[in-house]
Amino acid sequence: MEETIPASAPVKSRFPKSVPYIIGNEAAERFSFYGMRSILTLFLVKQFFNPTGNAALSQQADAHANKLNHLFVMVAYALPFVGGMVADWFTGKYKLILYISIVYCLGHLLLSMFDASLGGFEIGMLVVAIGAGGIKSCVSANVGDQFDASNQDLLSKIYGWFYFSINAGSMLATMAIPTIYKLYGPKWAFGVPGILMALATIIFFSGRKKYVRVPPQGINRNNLVFITWYSLMHLGKKKPGQSMLDVAKGAYDPERVEGVKAVYRVIAVFFFALAFWAVWDQCLSEWTLYAAKSDRNINLGFTSFIIEPGAVSTFNTVFLMIFIVFFNYGVYPFFDKIGLKTTPLRRLGIGLILTALSFVVIAFTHNSIEHGGTPSIWWQVLAFMILSAAEVLVSITGLEYAYTHSPKSMKSTMTGIWLLVVSFGNLITAVVNGFIEDGGWWARHLKGANYEWFFVIFIGVFIVAFMFVSPRLKERNYITDPYVDNQVIADTHQL
Repeated sequence: MEETIPASAPVKSRFPKSVPYIIGNEAAERFSFYGMRSILTLFLVKQFFNPTGNAALSQQADAHANKLNHLFVMVAYALPFVGGMVADWFTGKYKLILYISIVYCLGHLLLSMFDASLGGFEIGMLVVAIGAGGIKSCVSANVGDQFDASNQDLLSKIYGWFYFSINAGSMLATMAIPTIYKLYGPKWAFGVPGILMALATIIFFSGRKKYVRVPPQGINRNNLVFITWYSLMHLGKKKPGQSMLDVAKGAYDPERVEGVKAVYRVIAVFFFALAFWAVWDQCLSEWTLYAAKSDRNINLGFTSFIIEPGAVSTFNTVFLMIFIVFFNYGVYPFFDKIGLKTTPLRRLGIGLILTALSFVVIAFTHNSIEHGGTPSIWWQVLAFMILSAAEVLVSITGLEYAYTHSPKSMKSTMTGIWLLVVSFGNLITAVVNGFIEDGGWWARHLKGANYEWFFVIFIGVFIVAFMFVSPRLKERNYITDPYVDNQVIADTHQL
């Protein structure tokens, strides 16, 4: 009788051994970044722009502080694009993360030293922005580098846990740093984040022998920048039916040209996330100023306390950590099971709607403050809950999308482009606050809650445009389909 050989059990996917070091590093680094940001706007107003609390100076002082805060974030999120290219071309991700982390630590030291000098403090802000921005795209892309075909099914979950670590560090920071600021002053409040950044650097260095290190590709002619430049300079050679980039196929590798075309398709998706990033960072700047004028008594039944204005954003991190698990293990599987697949485009669209709704709540809160009221801080907590759900749908999706929908040689660069969207969003908000600071039409018409209604309309325009454009957007996953770069890209079907 022929012996039956039992089928071998499928090998269970495993997380890489380097993951704990990456997650630990990210948690400590995000503590340092969000810790200093939790008090930044309040500190700038109180220390430099309106130390006497003059009501007549309030609008311009607040706008000046908000502008500096958003310009800081703009620089921090513009530099990942540069850092990504440097890592991809010259240094590799590991070396760049290690060396720029040391610069990052120096920036925090300057913030602590120059708490009474605006010029020195602004230099410290710039150095921190260089540190945070220089490593940002490489850290998130480094997560993806640790995976291969044997465990790529875990990639979505690890990006969820990666984002979880970001918010764990943020939560601890926003709970601790505002209290340290109140009790011990700005030197310690800006110094402690520096200590955590030093810890982040040590954690990252400790895992040096466990990382999968993708070597730098060098300055390759078959690159996004060179192919795009060549196409722009030779538009006259474009034939009927060709795309703009097709003219580069004679001088460059046709497969790489198709890869660049895929990147631009991803950028078309990223454009709509601009509306989200034009408003998200306001929860760490404008919203803290509203919190300072609200009733911040928290009564939980068994205990009650007064929460510091900079600590209110802790609710954001709490909701995020809950929603990351809830969406990944509850919402997405449920809708997938009933046949309504939660595609990235669907997530993005719903996320934009929720973002606008959160600003509707803040608009009513701000209106109450402007009319002499003291609204309960629980209204801002509600806004944070809605915005946190939107963040899961937009930001986590964007991080994963940036990695999975870009060719291997441009993954750090693609992540940098995603973060560049964050930068442009903050630039928009900084410009608006600059106009308010200067007085005139903007100061008169965006006074009080009109400021929030302006951004609700702004997001609404993007939502309407997204509804028309999204069914025509195309996508290509380079993880599940990594090889055939010159195939016809399938449409993304329904939203």
